[in-house]
Amino acid sequence: MAKTSSIEKNNKRKRLAKQLAPKRAKLKATVMDQKLSLEERFAAQLKLAALPRNSAENRVHNRCEVSGRPRGYYRKLKMSRIALRQLGSLGLIPGMVKSSW
Repeated sequence: MAKTSSIEKNNKRKRLAKQLAPKRAKLKATVMDQKLSLEERFAAQLKLAALPRNSAENRVHNRCEVSGRPRGYYRKLKMSRIALRQLGSLGLIPGMVKSSW
């Protein structure tokens, strides 16, 4: 099980990223727009830099929904390999059977 503080920190990043995504996208579009003047683009760049770093989408780390583990994560299932094996062994995942021979 991952530290609770790490899980909460990641949840905070998810919330911030979702909340500020439209504003961030608008500012990025302004910065990349070649038709605007250099001053307008620079002002938009400063506003973008003033936003919290944790509001960036790439700061959110994929974590297991069951254990919070950051590594060995399957995106399709939103869980780590260890949690997948445990739940599979208990028969809680439909269609998954533990191999034994």
